[in-house]
Amino acid sequence: MKKRSALIIFASLFFILLTACGEKSKEDVVQNLEEKIEKMSGYKTNATMTMNTGKEEQKYHIEVWHKKKDFYRVKLQHDQDEEGSQVILKNKDGVYVLTPALNKSFKFQSDWPQNSSQPYLYESLVQDIMKDPESTFTVMDDYYMFKTKTNYQNNKSLPYQEIYFEKKTYQPVLVKVYDQDMQALVEVQFSKFTKDPSFKEEDFEVQKNMAAVQSEVPVMNMEENQAFTVRYPSEQLGAEMTEKQEVDLENGKRVIMTYEGERNFTLIQEQAEVQTVSTSDVVPVQGEPVNLGFTVGAQSENMLEWNYKGMNFRLASESLTKEEMIAVASSVYEQAEK
Repeated sequence: MKKRSALIIFASLFFILLTACGEKSKEDVVQNLEEKIEKMSGYKTNATMTMNTGKEEQKYHIEVWHKKKDFYRVKLQHDQDEEGSQVILKNKDGVYVLTPALNKSFKFQSDWPQNSSQPYLYESLVQDIMKDPESTFTVMDDYYMFKTKTNYQNNKSLPYQEIYFEKKTYQPVLVKVYDQDMQALVEVQFSKFTKDPSFKEEDFEVQKNMAAVQSEVPVMNMEENQAFTVRYPSEQLGAEMTEKQEVDLENGKRVIMTYEGERNFTLIQEQAEVQTVSTSDVVPVQGEPVNLGFTVGAQSENMLEWNYKGMNFRLASESLTKEEMIAVASSVYEQAEK
């Protein structure tokens, strides 16, 4: 009898040990991720984002600083454009996009980053998992992987994502964003992650950040960039250019191109003006910041504006959806006048 009781106790303990050492469930991992977000005072991370949403691959080097709860500093450096460095900044005063090469700061009335999925922000990834009751969960040798729906307000062509977390630390490792045909068009690889770093108050100030980035990327010398290169959209959504006007300005010219078809739109481009006054001056912008793959633009209801290589661009349309406007604007990078 004693022998039998001992066997039962041993078997019970063995079962408990196996259960304790077993793989965590989806619910366990989600709870741990949520707790980690809640307990952290902030983080710093580096990442590389590769985008294949157009005809040419675009690659960004990204540096993220986040101080709980609503302070963000996201530096984006385009792989092929030394002057293309930009900083998305969120502090107690609002959301800003800093363009050091033009010595300009643009202020948005926006609830970024809460209004859309952000594949390079840890808490955004966790929120996407928590908001999707149909998300799937896979245990791998070194990672936990979730497949979830995305929440891109202005881009419904990227509906799914896979998110990989390191098992031991629950830190993000890799994000793949897919189109409807399950082709990975955006990939974010995290290379470094530091939790609970110390921040100074000035780390999220507009003027301090502008000065810091300008020490790496000097203000553009417009005298060295006199060539006016007209750029055309390779994505025209069936429309054709019916008119091209050139208007002489005091400091250059403006090109206005009209496209007509099932989706009409107008593309305007002119040489940007480099701000010569204090970096504390800020240009108010209507709309939301959107990533075009080579720069960050501002999108309102019927307008999308951006800057690239010393040129200002405005895409206007009453018939294009916001998603279609992004598709057209993103393709302007690829096709220049010969």
